[in-house]
Amino acid sequence: MRIKAVISYDGSRFDGFQIQKHTANTVMHHLYNALQRVGIESKIVGSGRTDKGVHATAQVIHFDLPPFWSELERLQNLLNESLRPYIQIKRVVKVPKEFHARYSAKRRAYRYLLKKSEPSVFENAYLHHVSNLDIEIIKRNISLFEGRHDFRYFMKTGSDTKSSVRRIFKTALYEKDDLYVLYFEGDGFLRAQIRLIVGALIKLGKGELKPEQIIDQLACKARYTSTLAPPNGLYLCKIIY
Repeated sequence: MRIKAVISYDGSRFDGFQIQKHTANTVMHHLYNALQRVGIESKIVGSGRTDKGVHATAQVIHFDLPPFWSELERLQNLLNESLRPYIQIKRVVKVPKEFHARYSAKRRAYRYLLKKSEPSVFENAYLHHVSNLDIEIIKRNISLFEGRHDFRYFMKTGSDTKSSVRRIFKTALYEKDDLYVLYFEGDGFLRAQIRLIVGALIKLGKGELKPEQIIDQLACKARYTSTLAPPNGLYLCKIIY
């Protein structure tokens, strides 16, 4: 029986989502351990990987249950007992065996949180703050990233991808309380793509980059910026199937 689970995690506590050779402190490693504690040996597949420090409020995984498991609510409770306090299984549902957390996904969405004021010591791992930022020029130009583009100049070097062409369907910048929220929804994202885009927008808001330079970089005419926004403000917030 194939299971789809929606999970959230505090990325500041892990060295990333995916299994890695040099560390056991990944979200996936803890998920495998939690399944093994309740007698489940199954491959786990995520909708995508997140880097060290990046959070998720709605990551999606799939795994397969042996026939003796039928009480999904009990399974969810047992897994959460093992995973607390930094990983939470939010929802567990049965899906067709053809469902694939990664390849069945149609769209993915991220939010990046910028705090208007200086974060407290308790907020630093979850928000980013930039002083003297012209937020209006960012609002006017964030939509430059919408559409189908070759994002080769907005991805981390060394990425193992066959194509750097991606489509961003929607961007937005809105205010919520003491936050500016940057929203990106696309068919998929390259390694560190959102952090490089946000890094460019921050430089734009600080007067260190012009809209025309972003346009040229999107057209792969020149690379004007390769500044990564810190991971702490980034959240994987939605997977659409």
